[in-house]
Amino acid sequence: MFTPIARRAAQKQIGNIASLPRSLHTSPVSRLAMPVTSSPTSAYAKEKQANGKYLVTLIPGDGIGPEVANSVKEIYRAADVPIDWEEVEVTPLIRNGKQIIPDDSVASIKKNTVALKGPLATPIGKGHVSMNLTLRRTFNLFANVRPCRSIQGYKTPYDNVDTVLIRENTEGEYSGIEHEVVDGVVQSIKLITLEASERVARYAFHHAEQNGRNKVTAVHKANIMKMSDGMFLHACRQVAKEYPHIEYDEDLLDRACLRIVQDPAPYADRVMVMPNLYGDILSDMCAGLIGGLGLTPSGNIGKDASLFEAVHGTAPMIAGKDMANPTALLLSSIMMLRHMSLFEHADKIESGVFSAIAHGERTGDLGGKHGTKAFTESIIKRLGEKPPSQ
Repeated sequence: MFTPIARRAAQKQIGNIASLPRSLHTSPVSRLAMPVTSSPTSAYAKEKQANGKYLVTLIPGDGIGPEVANSVKEIYRAADVPIDWEEVEVTPLIRNGKQIIPDDSVASIKKNTVALKGPLATPIGKGHVSMNLTLRRTFNLFANVRPCRSIQGYKTPYDNVDTVLIRENTEGEYSGIEHEVVDGVVQSIKLITLEASERVARYAFHHAEQNGRNKVTAVHKANIMKMSDGMFLHACRQVAKEYPHIEYDEDLLDRACLRIVQDPAPYADRVMVMPNLYGDILSDMCAGLIGGLGLTPSGNIGKDASLFEAVHGTAPMIAGKDMANPTALLLSSIMMLRHMSLFEHADKIESGVFSAIAHGERTGDLGGKHGTKAFTESIIKRLGEKPPSQ
């Protein structure tokens, strides 16, 4: 049974559920697809400013964040992307005993409806909440989308990885319902709701339909957590009936992990949808198949706002040393551009990134000799250039 504290927290969390974006688009050049929605509650429908540019919130982040964010700004300037950046910080404030995002930062994201975020430091210790989690809660960013695709020209043990992982982003073990019951005993509640499960399942099927992916796989542990994961599977099965032209199957989390690292080919051209914790683990594992988090983009979708981010750490040990790799934030920004229907600019920048990598013009973490600035200059020189074949 829930303790009174857990019950109140669960009721509050359930009250935060929002509705679903409906339609998606992908560029024929790339599989880093993101939604371009027609629903008036979810579409990117902001008007350009008087100068002909869109205003986008930029959260540079901590550690190497400002350096990689500056790389994005320089490349966007060179590519003539019609965007003005509104930079804000999300250093947490404490109000009425709760950790919150500064009001001006919240107002910026609400106004602009789209944001790009560098890495944020996660505080360690009792009473501290991750600002990444706080952002997801504040804007009800219910779906985390992580495309995982082999990058042409960068050699890894696999060259055939091509899957999209969609993670329910608001509940599960990350609901934040955790407290000490008595001295030496901690209770953490896994919250699963039918509405949130249906919402992310429907998003996954729409993503598959609109991006030419013919299969959706629900990842679970319902063999153990029969009620919570059982409810998630029930939601996926009900939504699957609405899409008879898309193949649907289910896989246990541990079995999926085993099979993907043995051979990722059978998982190509499919969407994998899963609860929060499983998505956190599996998406990072898949990132390892293509070269790591430094090459992995990410987008978070909500009813009224979307946030695109680098999911790697802040790397404070190399901050300010011209060693940071901006690729993850760049690829995330490309997802953002497609979300905004700026497809030509997205394709131009993406080709420059991949061409530079394919020509060996890489940062040290990718086996190259370029610093952040030199890598940025290489991308700018290769904007619009088709990467060479492997």
